[in-house]
Amino acid sequence: MHEFKYINNHLYCEQVKIEDLVKRFGTPLYVYSYHTLIGHFLKLRDAFKSVNPLICYSVKANSNLAILKALVDKGAGLDIVSGGELFRAIKAGCPAEKIVYASVGKTDKEIEEAIKKGILFFNVESTQELELINKIACRLARKVRVAIRINPDVEPKTHHYITTGKLTNKFGIDFETARIIFLSGREFPHLDISCIHIHIGSQITESSPYVAAIKKVVSFIAELRKREVRLKYLNIGGGLGIVYDKETPQTADEFSKKVLPILKNSGLKIIMEPGRFIAGNSGILATKILYVKKTPLKKFIIVDGGMNDLVRPSLYGAYHDLLPLHKTGIHLRHTKYDIVGPICESGDFFAKDRYMPHVKEGEFLAVMSAGAYGFSMSSNYNSRRRAQEVLVAKDRIFVIRKRESYADLVRNEKIPPFLFGL
Repeated sequence: MHEFKYINNHLYCEQVKIEDLVKRFGTPLYVYSYHTLIGHFLKLRDAFKSVNPLICYSVKANSNLAILKALVDKGAGLDIVSGGELFRAIKAGCPAEKIVYASVGKTDKEIEEAIKKGILFFNVESTQELELINKIACRLARKVRVAIRINPDVEPKTHHYITTGKLTNKFGIDFETARIIFLSGREFPHLDISCIHIHIGSQITESSPYVAAIKKVVSFIAELRKREVRLKYLNIGGGLGIVYDKETPQTADEFSKKVLPILKNSGLKIIMEPGRFIAGNSGILATKILYVKKTPLKKFIIVDGGMNDLVRPSLYGAYHDLLPLHKTGIHLRHTKYDIVGPICESGDFFAKDRYMPHVKEGEFLAVMSAGAYGFSMSSNYNSRRRAQEVLVAKDRIFVIRKRESYADLVRNEKIPPFLFGL
């Protein structure tokens, strides 16, 4: 469900015609729907209301301060993976006690900063990290809450680049090592090891991998209880899939009906870390058609947005629907094109061999379902300025990130004096 719809053959975001936005702000342009964003958060919250979970939105999906603030104001916590995301979380007004901190590679400085802020949990990914957090907590004279991220060795049925719950992945700790940690908790006097965390992957459209992983963990928790190890929290991660093409992902209600019967009997406070499910269909990338190019073997639609703006198709062949902002009388998808960007890489494309309606130079396309892992993964490759972002709430328009200037591209660069002969 989303608030991007055609009205009289013009694509709208809520009550605003997107053509008006691109004429006003230029392209490439990210456009977000406030009510789609909040609607998906509320759907998940309502589906799990019987266990009153702490829903920590995954900042990496879309880290714009306005997006974070909108969700925090509705009661969301935040799931972070870096010192920069901690800075954003605090800047957006998220209470520290609603922040959980993942990442396999936390630095000493990042750990110290997060301890001083008083975050809810570190999701610990190795025994080495556990020892480091204990050491820093000792130096700061703090008792720090941590969750052990268990790798349940479950196949999540998603792209292998975004699989995180197999033992071949870099994430998490195996059950046997986790058992040793919990039974030797006294060796970490400055840690409160009171949570188990799992996260098995991203863009998962079926409930069965979650059910398998949660059952494994709940059984493990029952075993720990028999050995006098008492936990307080269970973090089931995120990764719920959305519709990009022909997927039929589970709804929040369908997902809850599968996993709630297992969670209700755990006796633990439940934490969730959705990102894509909340943000994915709340945004589009609007881009201008520069050229329609024909060669003896191919037809190309060349647009002004590129892999620097949205890397998912180039990175893992991800599908995004492409829609004209204005549907003309000739809107049947009868011609096959590659839709490509201006970047000097053959991997710079939004779609290959895609049937598209008749389009012309100077018209605009919307790259759909671009609200998650769109801008947050963008770059300045080819010295291209990163896109502007706008948020639409009914008929109101808000610029939530200005387009970069050329000066921004070199703002932190310095030429050594000797290169000027000094």
